Amino acid sequence: MVNARAPKISGSQPKIRRLEDAAINRIAAGEVVERPASAVKELVENAIDAGARKISIAVAEGGKRLIRVEDDGCGIAEDQLQLALSRHATSKIDGSDLLNIHTFGFRGEALASLAAVGRLSVTSRSEGCDAAVLEAAAGTVGPVRPAARGLGTTVVLQDLFFATPARLKFLRGERGEMRAVTDAVKRLAMSEPYTGFELLVDHADAPHKVFAVHAETGDPVQALSGRIQAVLGKEFIENAISIDAERGGLHMTGFAALPTYSRGSAVHQHFFVNGRPVRDKLLIGALRAAYSDVLSRDRHPAAAIFIDCAPTMVDVNVHPSKSEVRFREPGEARGLVVSGLRHALAEAGHRSSSTIATDALGAFRATPGEARVYQMDQRSGRGNAQVAEQEPHGDGGILRDLDLAAAGRVDSVDAESEELDSPLGAARAQFHENFILAQTRDGIILVDAHAAHERIVYEKLKTQLAEAGVARQALLVPEIVELGEKAAEILERAEDLLALGLSIEPFGQGAVAVQETPAILGQVDAARLLKDIADELEAGGSSGTLKTRIDAVLSRIACHGSVRTGRLMRAEEMNALLREMESTPNSGQCNHGRPTYVELKMRDVKRLFGRR
Repeated sequence: MVNARAPKISGSQPKIRRLEDAAINRIAAGEVVERPASAVKELVENAIDAGARKISIAVAEGGKRLIRVEDDGCGIAEDQLQLALSRHATSKIDGSDLLNIHTFGFRGEALASLAAVGRLSVTSRSEGCDAAVLEAAAGTVGPVRPAARGLGTTVVLQDLFFATPARLKFLRGERGEMRAVTDAVKRLAMSEPYTGFELLVDHADAPHKVFAVHAETGDPVQALSGRIQAVLGKEFIENAISIDAERGGLHMTGFAALPTYSRGSAVHQHFFVNGRPVRDKLLIGALRAAYSDVLSRDRHPAAAIFIDCAPTMVDVNVHPSKSEVRFREPGEARGLVVSGLRHALAEAGHRSSSTIATDALGAFRATPGEARVYQMDQRSGRGNAQVAEQEPHGDGGILRDLDLAAAGRVDSVDAESEELDSPLGAARAQFHENFILAQTRDGIILVDAHAAHERIVYEKLKTQLAEAGVARQALLVPEIVELGEKAAEILERAEDLLALGLSIEPFGQGAVAVQETPAILGQVDAARLLKDIADELEAGGSSGTLKTRIDAVLSRIACHGSVRTGRLMRAEEMNALLREMESTPNSGQCNHGRPTYVELKMRDVKRLFGRR
């Protein structure tokens, strides 16, 4: 049995001693260099800080055997190479102001840490100096020697963690580490569009190029768009909306995907603060909150978001890896992301992702009985059950067994009709008593009438609620909720709860009295609601819990108040629905993130019949 009172340090009188420099460097390296991708990140960031316009990275065995980074930056002077491998030696700050940081690196730990756990070679030449090379292994640094190289720096790291073999056991396989290296390079490439990047796998026979992008040209917006397309793909750019918003000294730009282009995981979310790639919980939560009204919980938005501000407004010295940041005003940062993205999504109107048409073509070609899966439902783990619920009865394709005699129908559409020029065209027929077939100048559109009308009604209800406010119902007897001093204080400072229909008052130490609750919620478990709000306020600086619950009720009301499947619609009603969709924010997807319509161009329709 372990004695809980026994000292952790053995010996009668433990002595305090100073660790050797080698041990200090290896401990520090454990914080800075977690895996090969961390080493690549540190070296590439150094190259960017040096003003490089072309950076080449080569790795072998996922970076465990070899990492080589070459750049055409300003280089390191021969007489400063020894100092460059010393701990806490840097040219990027003078130490007087740790908040006014304009570079990626500033701690002066990367090269010293890499030299402590691997075999490091640095070859460099700066303007007006001769090239020189310096080698180090397991913390032992050799002499500076002459070398041959053009302007810039080449850093070669071999046998990573050979000096700390226990660390090797915690690394993934070659494929997993290579994937992490590629992700790190791609994130840095997105942050620096005016710099070219090349990533190679160093094979014995010949190097294999994994990733390469050329330096972009043009204004910052064009350069960023070109680089995002090169890294994330043309499909992402085609299905994304541009963002440009400001708030409280913070400026947000970038691209966010349409809700119908959602993904099955959060790996397609990229955040940059003053150009630095970060993984910040506050920003991730804000992105989720911005899409909460247009996505189901098991779907994740794709986005590349850049936030720029004065360096003094954000602390990047939170962790040695510099992948976490702390905003001076976290509420402002979260509010910017939520409001900026929601505004951009609303401006997108009825727009839906282009990938839906491709999935629809695949559905037409599917064998009878095979359930169709929209892009947003692929790889989600939900299976096809929810998709099947949206489909007409029967085991055929969308148009199979179409009975126009029993459906709502428009006998003809004037070729000069202005409705044909509308984004969603002119209604031609209703089939299976729910779906609308519309015609445009260059194609056809299939609309899920119930889903579309549900979104329209929902948006109207939200607008009415915003204009008239949330009605409150007074409790006959105020409910006393014990929360603890900290949570009670947080709730008492919350200013937006009353506007959302929740009225509370202090009631002694660590307790509050609930006087009124939102009438639309009906009977409320006040204690549970307040605890959820307090937890969210403590974690993110603001709460969306109450608003989310109100929106959920409005969504249910909208569902029951919209056009029901089974009702025949007249031509005027169908066209009126199409026009309302065109003018309603977020009408391209239903309240659960599924598409409300599918557009097929004539070239797509002709392909179905083998015509050109």
